[in-house]
Amino acid sequence: MIRYYKTIDSKLEKLKSFENGCWVNLVEPTTSEILEVSANLNLDIESIKAALDEEERSRIDIEDNHILILIDIPIDESDASSAHYSTIPLGIIILDNTIVTVCTAQTKILNDFIVGHVKNFFTYKKTRFILQILYKNASYYLHYLRRINKMTIAIEKEIYKSMKNKELVQLLELEKSLIYFSTSLKANELVLNKMLRTESIKKYSEDEDLLEDVIIENKQALEMATIYGDILSRIMDAFSAIVSNNQNTVMQFLTSITLIMSIPTIVSGFFGMNVEGLPFSTHPSGFWIVIVITCVMCLILTFIMSRNKLL
Repeated sequence: MIRYYKTIDSKLEKLKSFENGCWVNLVEPTTSEILEVSANLNLDIESIKAALDEEERSRIDIEDNHILILIDIPIDESDASSAHYSTIPLGIIILDNTIVTVCTAQTKILNDFIVGHVKNFFTYKKTRFILQILYKNASYYLHYLRRINKMTIAIEKEIYKSMKNKELVQLLELEKSLIYFSTSLKANELVLNKMLRTESIKKYSEDEDLLEDVIIENKQALEMATIYGDILSRIMDAFSAIVSNNQNTVMQFLTSITLIMSIPTIVSGFFGMNVEGLPFSTHPSGFWIVIVITCVMCLILTFIMSRNKLL
Protein backbone atom coordinates (compact mmCIF):
# COMPACT_ATOMS: atom_id res chain seq x y z
CA MET A 1 0.00 0.00 0.00
CA ILE A 2 1.32 3.43 -0.98
CA ARG A 3 0.07 6.63 0.61
CA TYR A 4 1.22 10.17 -0.12
CA TYR A 5 0.91 12.92 2.49
CA LYS A 6 1.91 16.57 2.47
CA THR A 7 1.62 19.46 4.88
CA ILE A 8 -0.45 22.20 3.25
CA ASP A 9 -1.31 25.32 5.27
CA SER A 10 -0.12 23.62 8.47
CA LYS A 11 -2.48 20.70 7.87
CA LEU A 12 -1.57 17.20 6.70
CA GLU A 13 -3.35 16.39 3.46
CA LYS A 14 -3.56 13.09 1.60
CA LEU A 15 -2.39 13.27 -2.01
CA LYS A 16 -3.29 11.14 -5.00
CA SER A 17 0.25 11.13 -6.40
CA PHE A 18 3.80 12.14 -5.57
CA GLU A 19 4.74 15.81 -5.05
CA ASN A 20 7.96 17.45 -3.91
CA GLY A 21 8.10 17.84 -0.15
CA CYS A 22 5.60 15.06 0.48
CA TRP A 23 5.84 12.00 2.71
CA VAL A 24 5.63 8.62 0.97
CA ASN A 25 4.35 5.93 3.33
CA LEU A 26 4.81 2.32 2.22
CA VAL A 27 2.99 -0.32 4.28
CA GLU A 28 3.33 -3.98 3.26
CA PRO A 29 4.15 -2.93 -0.31
CA THR A 30 3.75 -5.36 -3.17
CA THR A 31 6.51 -5.94 -5.71
CA SER A 32 4.78 -3.67 -8.22
CA GLU A 33 4.49 -0.88 -5.64
CA ILE A 34 8.17 -1.20 -4.77
CA LEU A 35 9.10 -0.96 -8.43
CA GLU A 36 6.80 2.04 -8.87
CA VAL A 37 8.36 3.99 -5.99
CA SER A 38 11.85 2.98 -7.04
CA ALA A 39 11.27 4.24 -10.59
CA ASN A 40 9.52 7.48 -9.61
CA LEU A 41 12.10 8.48 -7.01
CA ASN A 42 15.18 6.95 -8.62
CA LEU A 43 15.63 4.90 -5.49
CA ASP A 44 17.55 1.66 -5.06
CA ILE A 45 15.15 -1.27 -4.63
CA GLU A 46 17.42 -2.89 -2.04
CA SER A 47 17.01 0.12 0.24
CA ILE A 48 13.26 -0.42 0.23
CA LYS A 49 13.49 -4.17 0.66
CA ALA A 50 15.89 -3.79 3.61
CA ALA A 51 13.06 -2.45 5.77
CA LEU A 52 10.88 -5.42 4.81
CA ASP A 53 13.37 -7.96 6.13
CA GLU A 54 12.57 -8.74 9.78
CA GLU A 55 16.14 -9.91 10.37
CA GLU A 56 17.73 -6.61 9.30
CA ARG A 57 19.68 -4.83 12.01
CA SER A 58 19.24 -1.16 12.90
CA ARG A 59 21.74 1.00 11.03
CA ILE A 60 22.36 4.07 8.90
CA ASP A 61 23.46 3.65 5.27
CA ILE A 62 24.60 6.71 3.36
CA GLU A 63 24.22 6.29 -0.40
CA ASP A 64 24.83 8.65 -3.33
CA ASN A 65 21.30 10.09 -3.58
CA HIS A 66 19.66 9.03 -0.32
CA ILE A 67 20.19 8.07 3.31
CA LEU A 68 18.61 4.94 4.77
CA ILE A 69 17.85 4.82 8.50
CA LEU A 70 16.69 1.47 9.87
CA ILE A 71 15.31 1.26 13.38
CA ASP A 72 13.34 -1.33 15.34
CA ILE A 73 9.88 -0.31 16.50
CA PRO A 74 7.67 -2.08 19.09
CA ILE A 75 4.39 -3.75 18.16
CA ASP A 76 1.64 -5.23 20.32
CA GLU A 77 0.88 -8.84 19.35
CA SER A 78 -1.27 -9.63 22.39
CA ASP A 79 -4.39 -11.76 22.12
CA ALA A 80 -7.17 -12.83 24.48
CA SER A 81 -5.07 -15.59 26.06
CA SER A 82 -1.74 -13.85 26.60
CA ALA A 83 0.20 -10.60 26.25
CA HIS A 84 3.11 -10.54 23.83
CA TYR A 85 5.17 -7.75 22.31
CA SER A 86 7.72 -7.86 19.53
CA THR A 87 9.70 -5.54 17.27
CA ILE A 88 9.83 -5.00 13.52
CA PRO A 89 12.08 -2.84 11.32
CA LEU A 90 11.01 0.60 10.15
CA GLY A 91 12.89 2.12 7.25
CA ILE A 92 13.22 5.89 6.84
CA ILE A 93 14.67 6.94 3.50
CA ILE A 94 15.77 10.56 3.12
CA LEU A 95 15.90 12.03 -0.39
CA ASP A 96 16.46 15.58 -1.53
CA ASN A 97 12.77 16.24 -2.14
CA THR A 98 10.93 13.74 0.07
CA ILE A 99 10.95 11.22 2.89
CA VAL A 100 9.91 7.61 2.42
CA THR A 101 8.90 5.33 5.28
CA VAL A 102 8.73 1.57 4.76
CA CYS A 103 7.28 -0.99 7.15
CA THR A 104 5.79 -4.47 7.06
CA ALA A 105 2.74 -3.43 9.09
CA GLN A 106 0.59 -0.43 9.89
CA THR A 107 2.05 0.97 13.10
CA LYS A 108 0.70 3.25 15.79
CA ILE A 109 3.84 5.36 15.56
CA LEU A 110 3.21 6.52 11.99
CA ASN A 111 -0.55 6.50 12.50
CA ASP A 112 -0.13 9.21 15.17
CA PHE A 113 1.34 11.47 12.50
CA ILE A 114 -1.47 10.70 10.06
CA VAL A 115 -4.31 11.39 12.51
CA GLY A 116 -2.69 14.56 13.85
CA HIS A 117 -1.54 13.48 17.31
CA VAL A 118 1.94 14.97 16.77
CA LYS A 119 2.28 18.73 17.15
CA ASN A 120 4.50 20.88 14.94
CA PHE A 121 4.75 18.17 12.30
CA PHE A 122 5.57 19.24 8.75
CA THR A 123 6.46 16.85 5.94
CA TYR A 124 8.96 19.30 4.42
CA LYS A 125 10.98 19.57 7.65
CA LYS A 126 12.74 16.28 7.12
CA THR A 127 15.21 16.31 10.02
CA ARG A 128 12.53 17.23 12.53
CA PHE A 129 10.20 14.60 11.05
CA ILE A 130 12.86 11.92 11.57
CA LEU A 131 13.51 13.03 15.15
CA GLN A 132 9.77 13.09 15.86
CA ILE A 133 9.47 9.51 14.60
CA LEU A 134 12.38 8.46 16.79
CA TYR A 135 10.89 10.24 19.80
CA LYS A 136 7.51 8.61 19.24
CA ASN A 137 9.26 5.27 18.91
CA ALA A 138 11.01 5.65 22.27
CA SER A 139 7.74 6.81 23.85
CA TYR A 140 5.93 3.69 22.68
CA TYR A 141 8.72 1.52 24.08
CA LEU A 142 8.21 3.22 27.45
CA HIS A 143 4.45 2.85 27.17
CA TYR A 144 4.65 -0.90 26.48
CA LEU A 145 7.29 -1.37 29.19
CA ARG A 146 4.98 0.22 31.78
CA ARG A 147 2.19 -2.04 30.58
CA ILE A 148 4.45 -5.08 30.94
CA ASN A 149 5.33 -4.00 34.47
CA LYS A 150 1.64 -3.72 35.42
CA MET A 151 0.92 -7.17 34.00
CA THR A 152 3.92 -8.57 35.88
CA ILE A 153 2.55 -7.19 39.17
CA ALA A 154 -0.90 -8.67 38.44
CA ILE A 155 0.57 -12.09 37.61
CA GLU A 156 2.78 -11.95 40.70
CA LYS A 157 -0.34 -11.66 42.89
CA GLU A 158 -1.77 -14.80 41.30
CA ILE A 159 1.42 -16.77 41.87
CA TYR A 160 0.85 -17.12 45.60
CA LYS A 161 -2.43 -18.97 45.15
CA SER A 162 -1.88 -20.82 41.88
CA MET A 163 -0.37 -24.17 40.97
CA LYS A 164 -1.06 -24.02 37.24
CA ASN A 165 1.24 -23.32 34.30
CA LYS A 166 -0.86 -20.40 33.01
CA GLU A 167 1.04 -17.75 34.98
CA LEU A 168 4.38 -19.30 34.06
CA VAL A 169 3.53 -19.17 30.33
CA GLN A 170 2.45 -15.52 30.66
CA LEU A 171 5.71 -14.64 32.39
CA LEU A 172 7.69 -16.42 29.68
CA GLU A 173 5.90 -14.36 27.00
CA LEU A 174 6.63 -11.13 28.85
CA GLU A 175 10.27 -12.10 29.37
CA LYS A 176 10.59 -12.84 25.66
CA SER A 177 9.09 -9.43 24.89
CA LEU A 178 11.62 -7.72 27.16
CA ILE A 179 14.47 -9.53 25.41
CA TYR A 180 13.20 -8.23 22.05
CA PHE A 181 12.91 -4.72 23.48
CA SER A 182 16.37 -4.71 25.06
CA THR A 183 18.05 -5.96 21.90
CA SER A 184 16.22 -3.45 19.69
CA LEU A 185 16.81 -0.51 22.02
CA LYS A 186 20.55 -1.22 22.11
CA ALA A 187 20.64 -1.27 18.32
CA ASN A 188 18.58 1.94 18.14
CA GLU A 189 21.01 3.58 20.54
CA LEU A 190 23.84 2.94 18.09
CA VAL A 191 21.78 4.55 15.32
CA LEU A 192 21.11 7.64 17.46
CA ASN A 193 24.78 7.99 18.33
CA LYS A 194 25.72 7.75 14.66
CA MET A 195 23.08 10.35 13.79
CA LEU A 196 24.65 12.63 16.37
CA ARG A 197 28.07 12.28 14.75
CA THR A 198 27.26 12.13 11.04
CA GLU A 199 27.22 15.31 9.00
CA SER A 200 25.21 13.84 6.13
CA ILE A 201 21.97 14.49 8.04
CA LYS A 202 21.41 18.22 8.41
CA LYS A 203 20.96 19.32 12.01
CA TYR A 204 19.27 22.59 12.82
CA SER A 205 19.70 24.43 16.09
CA GLU A 206 15.98 24.24 16.91
CA ASP A 207 16.12 20.45 16.64
CA GLU A 208 19.09 19.89 18.96
CA ASP A 209 16.90 19.74 22.07
CA LEU A 210 14.62 17.21 20.38
CA LEU A 211 17.58 15.01 19.49
CA GLU A 212 18.78 15.12 23.10
CA ASP A 213 15.27 14.19 24.26
CA VAL A 214 15.24 11.24 21.86
CA ILE A 215 18.56 9.94 23.20
CA ILE A 216 17.39 10.36 26.82
CA GLU A 217 14.07 8.61 26.16
CA ASN A 218 15.81 5.72 24.41
CA LYS A 219 18.28 5.32 27.30
CA GLN A 220 15.45 5.39 29.81
CA ALA A 221 13.56 2.73 27.86
CA LEU A 222 16.69 0.56 27.68
CA GLU A 223 17.28 0.87 31.43
CA MET A 224 13.63 0.05 32.16
CA ALA A 225 13.75 -3.02 29.89
CA THR A 226 16.90 -4.23 31.66
CA ILE A 227 15.44 -3.69 35.14
CA TYR A 228 12.10 -5.29 34.31
CA GLY A 229 13.94 -8.22 32.72
CA ASP A 230 15.89 -8.82 35.94
CA ILE A 231 12.70 -8.56 38.01
CA LEU A 232 10.87 -11.00 35.74
CA SER A 233 13.72 -13.48 35.93
CA ARG A 234 13.65 -13.41 39.74
CA ILE A 235 9.86 -13.68 39.82
CA MET A 236 10.01 -16.76 37.62
CA ASP A 237 12.56 -18.34 39.98
CA ALA A 238 10.28 -17.54 42.91
CA PHE A 239 7.30 -18.88 40.97
CA SER A 240 9.04 -22.21 40.42
CA ALA A 241 9.93 -22.44 44.11
CA ILE A 242 6.37 -21.58 45.19
CA VAL A 243 4.78 -24.10 42.83
CA SER A 244 7.18 -26.78 44.07
CA ASN A 245 6.45 -25.88 47.69
CA ASN A 246 2.68 -25.92 47.07
CA GLN A 247 2.93 -29.35 45.49
CA ASN A 248 4.99 -30.65 48.43
CA THR A 249 2.40 -29.28 50.87
CA VAL A 250 -0.47 -30.96 49.03
CA MET A 251 1.40 -34.26 48.78
CA GLN A 252 2.21 -34.10 52.51
CA PHE A 253 -1.44 -33.42 53.34
CA LEU A 254 -2.69 -36.28 51.14
CA THR A 255 -0.11 -38.65 52.64
CA SER A 256 -1.23 -37.73 56.16
CA ILE A 257 -4.89 -38.22 55.28
CA THR A 258 -4.07 -41.60 53.73
CA LEU A 259 -2.21 -42.66 56.89
CA ILE A 260 -5.12 -41.62 59.14
CA MET A 261 -7.69 -43.33 56.92
CA SER A 262 -5.66 -46.55 56.96
CA ILE A 263 -6.45 -47.07 60.69
CA PRO A 264 -10.14 -47.92 60.13
CA THR A 265 -9.10 -50.28 57.34
CA ILE A 266 -6.59 -52.07 59.59
CA VAL A 267 -8.98 -52.29 62.54
CA SER A 268 -11.93 -53.48 60.44
CA GLY A 269 -9.69 -56.04 58.77
CA PHE A 270 -8.46 -57.28 62.16
CA PHE A 271 -11.94 -57.62 63.67
CA GLY A 272 -13.33 -59.02 60.46
CA MET A 273 -11.22 -62.16 60.64
CA ASN A 274 -13.27 -65.32 60.90
CA VAL A 275 -11.57 -66.72 64.04
CA GLU A 276 -12.64 -67.24 67.63
CA GLY A 277 -11.43 -65.26 70.64
CA LEU A 278 -11.55 -61.78 69.11
CA PRO A 279 -12.13 -59.02 71.69
CA PHE A 280 -15.74 -57.90 72.02
CA SER A 281 -16.90 -60.60 69.60
CA THR A 282 -19.61 -61.73 72.03
CA HIS A 283 -20.33 -58.36 73.59
CA PRO A 284 -23.77 -56.95 72.62
CA SER A 285 -22.24 -53.50 71.90
CA GLY A 286 -19.04 -54.86 70.42
CA PHE A 287 -19.49 -53.11 67.07
CA TRP A 288 -19.84 -49.69 68.64
CA ILE A 289 -16.93 -50.32 70.97
CA VAL A 290 -14.70 -51.09 67.98
CA ILE A 291 -15.95 -47.93 66.22
CA VAL A 292 -15.14 -45.83 69.27
CA ILE A 293 -11.66 -47.36 69.57
CA THR A 294 -11.01 -46.68 65.87
CA CYS A 295 -12.14 -43.04 66.16
CA VAL A 296 -9.98 -42.53 69.24
CA MET A 297 -6.93 -43.94 67.45
CA CYS A 298 -7.60 -41.67 64.43
CA LEU A 299 -7.95 -38.63 66.70
CA ILE A 300 -4.75 -39.46 68.56
CA LEU A 301 -2.83 -39.85 65.28
CA THR A 302 -4.35 -36.62 63.93
CA PHE A 303 -3.29 -34.76 67.10
CA ILE A 304 0.25 -36.14 66.90
CA MET A 305 0.60 -35.21 63.20
CA SER A 306 -0.87 -31.73 63.76
CA ARG A 307 1.51 -31.11 66.64
CA ASN A 308 4.42 -32.03 64.39
CA LYS A 309 3.02 -29.78 61.60
CA LEU A 310 2.36 -32.69 59.29
CA LEU A 311 -1.22 -31.55 58.73
